[in-house]
Amino acid sequence: MGNTKKDIKSMDLEELKREMEAAGEKTFRAKQLYEWMHQKLARDFGEMTNLSKNLREKCREDYFFSVLNPLRIQESKVDGTKKFLFELSDGNTVESVWMKYKHGNSVCISSQVGCRMGCKFCASTIDGLVRPLQPSEMLEQVYAITLLTGERVSNVVVMGMGEPLDNYDNLVKFIRLLTDENGLHISQRNVTVSTCGLVPQMERLAEEGLQITLALSLHAASDGKRKKLMPVAKKYTLDELMGASAYYFERTGRRLTFEYSLIEGVNDTGEDAMMLAELIRDLNCHVNLIPVNPVKERDFSPSAPGKVTAFKNKLEKNGINVTIRREMGRDIDGACGQLRRRELHR
Repeated sequence: MGNTKKDIKSMDLEELKREMEAAGEKTFRAKQLYEWMHQKLARDFGEMTNLSKNLREKCREDYFFSVLNPLRIQESKVDGTKKFLFELSDGNTVESVWMKYKHGNSVCISSQVGCRMGCKFCASTIDGLVRPLQPSEMLEQVYAITLLTGERVSNVVVMGMGEPLDNYDNLVKFIRLLTDENGLHISQRNVTVSTCGLVPQMERLAEEGLQITLALSLHAASDGKRKKLMPVAKKYTLDELMGASAYYFERTGRRLTFEYSLIEGVNDTGEDAMMLAELIRDLNCHVNLIPVNPVKERDFSPSAPGKVTAFKNKLEKNGINVTIRREMGRDIDGACGQLRRRELHR
């Protein structure tokens, strides 16, 4: 982050207590600091009025305080979805999306600046990976949007730019901070992490004792087709993925979600649907069908509505739980990475 100071917003309460002790402060100061950052969503040490002026000054000298700057906000005229382009402290940018549903507000956040996974239908990966995000920078997307919209966020989806499991330690720290009872205390069951299928990390995540939902980007039901769309498939086969998925359910009791982007003429036939049903039949799972977002640099287009419905019906006939994702914010560059690329290449 181009900063040698310690990142205070990425520290958990125990780490903060140790910091306060080392500075000769009483440990209850740690809880006060923590609440200012993670409950009251303070933007600066200056706002922390129940801390002495001396302590605030010392914090300013010793710690880096992560705050994101909203560069651009787009609002959908169709459904009120808002898309944010945030500037990080080093001038890099990330995207986040705020979506309003009947059951509450959902925020989709980024976990990396760019991405190195190279999935063919995704704009985030075109310029490669720049750097991982710190826990504070992931939290800050949720905090900044809460303040900018004036509304509480109840669901968080790590499905924006980047591959979350490629930033494993920071991701897990972020989830623990986000769901901590001394912070925003968002329920772990309301947190979803998406992955393109990094098998060792999926297995590791199963052991963390978290109650989050894991969403696996599948997008094809044969290794051959998946390899053409997703370079990660060259490393991990569908058999290995299904094994890791079964293990995740066995360890956590959490039903998996399989994301499947329907691309016209690529993976949307009746045969594709049958292969998918066969592949996941024995797993406790749910399929989310997504008409692929058109990306200017890629020549994929979404399957026709009739094909989407036929695909869904075929899966249902085979006993698979399936929904078609409601499109949010299509009129405002809904697909990940599009706003950032436009800014980069202006």
